[in-house]
Amino acid sequence: MTAEHPKTVAATRFATRESIEQVEEGLALAPKFDADGLIACVTSDADTGEVLMLGYMNSEALAESIVTGEAVYWSRSRQCLWRKGATSGLVQKIVELRIDDDQDAVWLRVNVAGSGASCHVGYRSCFYRSVELDGPAGKPAQLVFTETEKTFDPMDVYGDAPNPTQL
Repeated sequence: MTAEHPKTVAATRFATRESIEQVEEGLALAPKFDADGLIACVTSDADTGEVLMLGYMNSEALAESIVTGEAVYWSRSRQCLWRKGATSGLVQKIVELRIDDDQDAVWLRVNVAGSGASCHVGYRSCFYRSVELDGPAGKPAQLVFTETEKTFDPMDVYGDAPNPTQL
């Protein structure tokens, strides 16, 4: 349990996975976390449908998200809970939380506070580039920017906080 929400994890219990029928057709949330204890989470803008990011949740992050109505992820680079917007103010308010057919992936539809951006690089979406299909043979695939302007300046928002991108 966390200091901020002491009853969160206890209040949200996940069902035991007992049968395929229960998982695929039942009403109980029985998520399947991977070997690292994580579940993939696609996050999109509730109004436009635009995909904003892909993150991961552990059981505590999923429980916190359900109870608080705000997106909480597990930061694989920092190895801790990541309350989206805690530093930037770009809090993701959950409009709808869905689970896929075999309950091993989550989809959040959110409204984002502030500038509406979700990317730590400053763009609205973390998917701000596309891959050029059928590019030059024998050369690395090329990227094309689909967003041409940043929504915010990362230095203004994050200052000298460590960049979460890992090489």
